[in-house]
Amino acid sequence: MASTETPPAQADPPAPPTESEPLLGRPGDATQQPDAPIVSNFVLGTGWIAQAGAVLLVGVIWSSVLSHETHALVTPHPLLQSLGFFTVLQAILILQPTTTPAAKLHGQRAHFVLHLLSLALFISGTTIIEVNKHRNHLAHFHSPHAYLGSATLTLLLLQYLFGFTIWAVPRVWGGEDAAKALWKYHRWTGYAALALLLATVMAAMDTDYNKAVMKVPDRWVVVAGVWIVIGVFPRVHLRKLGLRRGA
Repeated sequence: MASTETPPAQADPPAPPTESEPLLGRPGDATQQPDAPIVSNFVLGTGWIAQAGAVLLVGVIWSSVLSHETHALVTPHPLLQSLGFFTVLQAILILQPTTTPAAKLHGQRAHFVLHLLSLALFISGTTIIEVNKHRNHLAHFHSPHAYLGSATLTLLLLQYLFGFTIWAVPRVWGGEDAAKALWKYHRWTGYAALALLLATVMAAMDTDYNKAVMKVPDRWVVVAGVWIVIGVFPRVHLRKLGLRRGA
C-alpha cells in the first residue's frame, strides 16, 4: 500500500543579501523602518553601544581636563577635538540605517550638517594647539598623536569635499549616475577616517602633556573605543560598500 504520509515541507531558501543586511545580524537589524523617526537611527541595533562609548569617552576626557589647571591655548584642544569626534560619530550613526530614498535624503542632510559642525570643531581645536606651539616655540610634530592627528584631519577634509561634491554637485564626477557609483568609496573612506580618529585619541594618551597634567585614564578610553567599534561596524550595510556576503 502506498504511503499516505505528507512529505515534509521544504524550507524556503535563504533570502539573498539586500541593502538592509548589516555586516553582523539579520536583514533589518540595522534598517530604519519607513514610519520610524530619523532620530531613532542614533541607537538602532547596536547603535546604543556606540553611543555609550562616545558618552564615556567625552565624559572621561572632559572630567580629566577640567579637574586640572586650565590654559587658554591648551585646554580647549582636547575639549573641542573630543566633541568633534562625538559629532562625527553621530553623522555616521544617523545615516547608516537609511535605505529608502526619502530616508536617505533626510539622513544625508543631517549627515552634512553634523559634519560641518565637526569640521568647525576640529579646525578650532587644531588652530588653538598650533598657536600654542608657535607662541611657545614647541615642536609641531614630536609624537605619534601629532602625526596621526594631522593625517586624520587631512583625510577628513578630503572626505568632506569628496562627499559634498558627490551629493551637491554630481556633475563634477560626470553626472548623477557616475557620482552614485562613488558613494561606496566615500563610505569606505569614512569608516577608515573613524578608525584613524580612534587611533589618534588612543595616541593622545601617550603624550607628555597627558601623562604629566591631564592624566586621562587610558583604560577607560580603550573601553570606550571598543564599545564604539562594537556599536558602529556591525551596522555596516554590505551592499552600501559594494560587498556581497560570502564573496
